[in-house]
Amino acid sequence: MPDLHVILGATGAVGRALVAELSSRGHRVRAVSRNAEGPEAVRADISTPEGARAACAGASVVYQCAQPPLREWASRFPELTRSVLAGAEAAGAKLVMADNLYVYGPVGGPMTEGLPHRADFPKGRARAEVDRLILDAHRSGRVRAALGRASDYYGPHGIGTVLGPNLFAAAAAGKTVRWVGALDQPRTLSYLPDIAAGLATLGERDEADGRAWHLPAAEPLTGREFLDLVEARVDGPMKTAALTRGVQRLLGLFNPTVRGLSETWYQFDRPFIADDSEFRDAFGPVSVTPHADAVAATVDWFSARGGADDR
Repeated sequence: MPDLHVILGATGAVGRALVAELSSRGHRVRAVSRNAEGPEAVRADISTPEGARAACAGASVVYQCAQPPLREWASRFPELTRSVLAGAEAAGAKLVMADNLYVYGPVGGPMTEGLPHRADFPKGRARAEVDRLILDAHRSGRVRAALGRASDYYGPHGIGTVLGPNLFAAAAAGKTVRWVGALDQPRTLSYLPDIAAGLATLGERDEADGRAWHLPAAEPLTGREFLDLVEARVDGPMKTAALTRGVQRLLGLFNPTVRGLSETWYQFDRPFIADDSEFRDAFGPVSVTPHADAVAATVDWFSARGGADDR
């Protein structure tokens, strides 16, 4: 019987893409979340060690794609990670963490995995603690572990991101499309199926263990370049606007989600580029989805739902 790969947070955007990717590679998959459905799905509360152990039982690899609610993200993520580590350890499973780029804080050039963790804001400090907990557990022999870091994502089911409701849902509904930040600064943007492919590779390869990796993504684009790709896919001209720092501060008085962008505004007003060459050198050749194809698939997914920004 094939080894069991367990995805925690399997109904989220990354988790859904990873279920599809692992299944396409022929792995036996268990999809875990609070509201999971289907023959291979398991409902579980992994916020407790007992729940996490039950969810991870029998696994050879556990992929941690679950997150606390946004408003409780910084305060609850470390404790959630402790529970997940307990589950993976009890199963004797390798743990692969779906990570992001918060830990570095503002940098002066492309981000590499060797940069110090200098984030000085709540979510960044929480991410740094989560990463420390996982890598300490690896070094102590409790679990084998790897971290896969990606930038802001987009793609089918990509709701919980600045590119979801503000951009793709708005474009599909014929509303004003708002790009967060400066339109002329290049950014690394990750496509969900590419994130899933990278995480699956980390789960399969022993040489991935014990460190963080930047997951492969297509080339950085400016906001204008990205919006041009979206407009080319929608039916008719598209009205666009930039959500500037001043507008963000004003809207943040009434919208806590927009207010939360203050912590990471450095990602939106200057180049924000992740160097993924170490992953490509270690596990290549790597194929990623061209932005034009990825944007088209994302527009089509949102359009099929009439621009609705729910799942």
